[in-house]
Amino acid sequence: MSSESDSLRHPVFYSASEQQQLRDFLAYHFKPETSFFVLTDSNTHRDCFPLLQQMIENPLKVIEVPAGEKFKNLDTCHSIWKILTEKMADRHSLLINLGGGVVCDMGGFAASVYKRGIRFLHIPTSLMAMADAAIGGKTGVDLDELKNIIGCFSQPMGVFIDPVFLETLPPRQINNGFAEMLKHGLIAESDFFDRLTSIGPEEITEDHIRISVEIKSGIIIKDPFEKNIRKMLNFGHTIGHALESYSLKNDKDPLLHGEAVMAGMLTEVILSWKQGLLPDDEMDYIIREMDPFFPDYGITDECLDGVMHYLPHDKKNREEVPYFTLLKETGKSVLNQQCDIDNIRESLEEARGILNKSDH
Repeated sequence: MSSESDSLRHPVFYSASEQQQLRDFLAYHFKPETSFFVLTDSNTHRDCFPLLQQMIENPLKVIEVPAGEKFKNLDTCHSIWKILTEKMADRHSLLINLGGGVVCDMGGFAASVYKRGIRFLHIPTSLMAMADAAIGGKTGVDLDELKNIIGCFSQPMGVFIDPVFLETLPPRQINNGFAEMLKHGLIAESDFFDRLTSIGPEEITEDHIRISVEIKSGIIIKDPFEKNIRKMLNFGHTIGHALESYSLKNDKDPLLHGEAVMAGMLTEVILSWKQGLLPDDEMDYIIREMDPFFPDYGITDECLDGVMHYLPHDKKNREEVPYFTLLKETGKSVLNQQCDIDNIRESLEEARGILNKSDH
């Protein structure tokens, strides 16, 4: 059954493959002569665009970009803007972002600044995008390997979620999105965290995705521009983004965003304990429950140094000082934590002993 969330400035629809729902939305908001553009990457063009064509009767103009985080940059945006211009997109056109987190982040940004802003909506095709990236109005691209340095807050017209698209994904991509769902439980809803760790990513349903969206949207509606409690959502991302930046620059097969966030959450759980916020038993419980889902990633001395190098560039910093969202118990977070640099490094060293699974 489809429904609409009223927790955001944009609506969130479920069971989007019920074709009439999307058709009615487009018919209500757009004139018949409106140009509809669809941003895909090479994977979603092949696997997901045929499904979208069944949902929408209007002619669709496809813009395809290469798949992968390394293409989430201004050069790719430049190619999107050129195609929009060549295909005569005007200020009344619509950009439909059909893809995962990269496509939603980049497509939202590209639409937000093209001709000072055209309308866009998200049809997320990955668990990462459904549960997190497509929700909340953050858009952006990377600057070299620095994550999401260029971007803005801009709300989509709507987000259409349907697990039918998850059937196109390999297991690694499902695990990737599972990380953000676990984060939502850890920062705000301990029962949800317990439910997720008891079933694992293979048994995620639309109801679980809906709960994850409701947790995130409930936070965002109170703080849409991240002045206060929206910082809760940064848990795991201060270390995670630094690790992801290192991996993007140095690894042949870089960590996916959710894999880096899983490693970041592990490190920041340990850091929460070192800072005296998280009791011993809570730390042990969280790590034990999350252990089956940690990526097998070897954090070398070079990697550890690289993470420490990238930390001062985090966009949440103040005067190069990293600020963390940490935990005081499962389901309860604490904001704006300036941490001792030795505690940060020691937490990374302890985390790598857990992440280097091939050494166990």
